[in-house]
Amino acid sequence: MSNHFTGLSLGPPLGDQRLDLCDLYAFPSPADSSRTVLILNANPQADFLHPDAIYRLAIDNDGDLRNDIAFSFVFAEPRDGRQTVDVYLAVDDDAVVPEAVGEKIFDAVEVSFGPEPHIATSGDFTFFAGARSDAFFFDFDGIKNLFDITGGRNFTSPHLTAESPWTGVDSNTEANVCSMVLELPTSALGADPDVRIWGRCSLRRDGELLHVDRAGHPSVSSFFNTDDTKEEYNASEPIHDRERWIGMFIHLMGHTGGYTDDEAVAAIDEEGTLPDMLTYDPSRPARYPNGRVFTDDVIDYRLAFLTKGECPPSGLSPHPDTLARFPYLGPPH
Repeated sequence: MSNHFTGLSLGPPLGDQRLDLCDLYAFPSPADSSRTVLILNANPQADFLHPDAIYRLAIDNDGDLRNDIAFSFVFAEPRDGRQTVDVYLAVDDDAVVPEAVGEKIFDAVEVSFGPEPHIATSGDFTFFAGARSDAFFFDFDGIKNLFDITGGRNFTSPHLTAESPWTGVDSNTEANVCSMVLELPTSALGADPDVRIWGRCSLRRDGELLHVDRAGHPSVSSFFNTDDTKEEYNASEPIHDRERWIGMFIHLMGHTGGYTDDEAVAAIDEEGTLPDMLTYDPSRPARYPNGRVFTDDVIDYRLAFLTKGECPPSGLSPHPDTLARFPYLGPPH
């Protein structure tokens, strides 16, 4: 649910789980502090990814909110239960191009669907793609209690009473995702002092490339969007986020937390919620909202943000099956 759904329909883009971006992580390698790990998770059913899609990790390193570095992941048509993926690296002007352009740094890497990860290296880059255990933890039944989704309400009206909404049950202990894990020298990010990172999924349909999903701050798209806005939001670019979406964000925060307009803008600015890009300063400890690590309770964080600190924590613990070695996410269930 961090980005496992968008809007109250709780459905994936175009009704296709393969196009659903789930979570974005950025943190220093536990094995080598001079390297950074970037992870883009998709498809909460952990099956093949879409062969007509481009999955992308993009990085702005000069503060203009435009891509300076872009890694594009293009998956082949599955055959006989197997799939491969190519990875392209684009920089400077090429990084802004929505197509998979630039240097092909990995060619036909085998996608892993079993417990043993197929790990590929190319120069300074280490790469993995395949099914892994989902590190995201949340109490979905508790969220439904909090917002009374089943009663036809929406994410603008949390039920904050003396009785906790939480069930104490992690809804995601047996979930898998299809992960794209990239490790690279931190110096290659060009952080001065920080970078902004975001993910995108684009689908080729009838000769056009449609931008169908995006990932940045955890759970922002899930909670702030409605069924009426999610398609436009997913198709939009971070450089336009502030002018297009801040009014909607301010309005929602007024309902969920009693924020005044000025208070909402201050909270958005403090977190850097808009543009919807994950900020990462490698010189500081990685913990959301500076990058994101597996132990970050991003749902507790987001609900506290929405309710101005009034929502109690869920009390859940991080998943114990993450690894201290590449690809860091545990084997699939």
